[in-house]
Amino acid sequence: MKKFIYAVVIALAATVTGCGDCANVLFSNGKSEYAIVLCSNASASERTAAAELQDYLEQIGGVVLPIMDSDKMTDGQKQIFIGYSKEYGAECGVACPDKNDEGYTYRTVGDNIWIYGGSIRGTMYGVCSFLENEFGVRWYTKDCTVVKPMEQWCFKDFCHSESPFINYRFVQYFNVEPHKEWLAHNKCNSVWTAQENEYGGLVAYWNAHTFEQFVPSGKYFAEHPEYFSLRDGKRTPYTQLCLSNPEVLQLCIAGMKQAIADNPLYWVYSMSQNDNMLPCQCEECRAIEEKFGGHSGLMVWFVNQVADAIKPLYPDKYIGTFAYQYTRKAPVGISPRENVVIRLCSIECCFAHPLEGCEHNAPFISDISDWSKIAPHLFIWDYVVNYRQYVAPFPNFGVLAENIRTFGKFNAIGIQEEAQYESLGGEFSDMKSWVLSKLLWNPNLDTDSLVNQFIADYYGPAGTHIRQYFDLCHSLIKDETVMGIYINDRNPLFTNEFIAEADKLLKLAKEAVSNCDEDVRLRVDMVAMQIDYLRVLRTPQEAVDDGTRDRFFEFIRKHNILLNEPQSIEESIEFILRNTSK
Repeated sequence: MKKFIYAVVIALAATVTGCGDCANVLFSNGKSEYAIVLCSNASASERTAAAELQDYLEQIGGVVLPIMDSDKMTDGQKQIFIGYSKEYGAECGVACPDKNDEGYTYRTVGDNIWIYGGSIRGTMYGVCSFLENEFGVRWYTKDCTVVKPMEQWCFKDFCHSESPFINYRFVQYFNVEPHKEWLAHNKCNSVWTAQENEYGGLVAYWNAHTFEQFVPSGKYFAEHPEYFSLRDGKRTPYTQLCLSNPEVLQLCIAGMKQAIADNPLYWVYSMSQNDNMLPCQCEECRAIEEKFGGHSGLMVWFVNQVADAIKPLYPDKYIGTFAYQYTRKAPVGISPRENVVIRLCSIECCFAHPLEGCEHNAPFISDISDWSKIAPHLFIWDYVVNYRQYVAPFPNFGVLAENIRTFGKFNAIGIQEEAQYESLGGEFSDMKSWVLSKLLWNPNLDTDSLVNQFIADYYGPAGTHIRQYFDLCHSLIKDETVMGIYINDRNPLFTNEFIAEADKLLKLAKEAVSNCDEDVRLRVDMVAMQIDYLRVLRTPQEAVDDGTRDRFFEFIRKHNILLNEPQSIEESIEFILRNTSK
């Protein structure tokens, strides 16, 4: 199990040299009296957690603790017990957690340490937090794990318990989503594609914008134009479905049954509008909308019928639909079924300021409040990057925690933080993905402290300059700022004065790591790319003259970095050349 450890941290790591009045010594000078103990029926993730605990304690203390099943223990064996123990449970008055419980406890029981939670992922999260909280292990990226060696570690009695703030935690960044180890270590349990793995698996919300999938225009429009939206008196393909048509309902029910049969690992399955603003205008659809308060009323009426048909066959599955754009406003006179999940999207919001208290976001707060009163399950699709220019500064760290708390206030069961999901190189993508993972678990953590930890460990000698640049970016946010997810380089946020000052700081950052390893230099170059991008677009001749443009193009090609959601790298380069030429 290869670990990538930041060498500067190792060199500066403090070691514990004396136990003082601590009662127990876990390890000292490469020796330990402890073993890692598992129940014979330990889950796959508990066995994985035991192996990782053994591995990290070897890196930290230079000692290899044996792993054994509880029936192989010898009398008097000191132990770190992984998973629920009937004996400890009886002694401590603790009932066995539900297997799906992702909360955990790590505590002392006499001379021993007991780490337990739900067997699917809870116990594993407990082991990760034990390593993180007590030994300072940090899993920043898939290639950057911080481990601090110690000569010895001793302990008194302790008892630490946590449960997740949000049940479903999805950080949708390209740099983390494929990496099951990172997701497990940072307690993210959701991805786009559900999977089974040795860390307890990853859950997922199946698909999005599925009307076209269930009733394809190419297959049905020629013979059944009545299945599709009536727009200005004409049936039109590739729009939305005519939801009042009973044949459309039967096609969607059949399609959903097949989707669940073909994709059994998911917990919720999307029956949702296509990604356009072209709902049906026929008299029948409008009559249902008038009855139930608008477009969302028709949508809930339709999806409820699909959910009713699915429930007898799959009582443990949910049917999901969007509250998105034209369906964002909650309906009246109708509520989603108990097996329906509403996926509410914040796409129109301002992300310069927290959702609550921002005048621009008042309609969204009204909508989420209304949905929370009628939706049995509310899932949030949130946005944390600028989709028009992934690599440009998007100073929204100040709203992340408060917005997550707001979603929780309105009873959200899950949050999908959609970010740079297409390639590496998004604005502060490594730091923001790590910070988001921490805040989705506990949004009462201090964001600024998390940022300080990450910058100090990740950027090495450039840390001071990166922090100054980070602060400079966030100083752009004023009371009157409105920052949506489609701003461009000409937005008033980006002044020439800001770019000049940022450029100076990032040049200092590059100089500071000029003698460091290539991976540290690359991390700083990824940050510097933010301002290079703005310079290429805003001062194109200067960027040509000083080589910034050629360097920027070479960099994004080499590292396969997409600049925005709809364009390939070469399309983006062509666009820049076309729009910056004399």
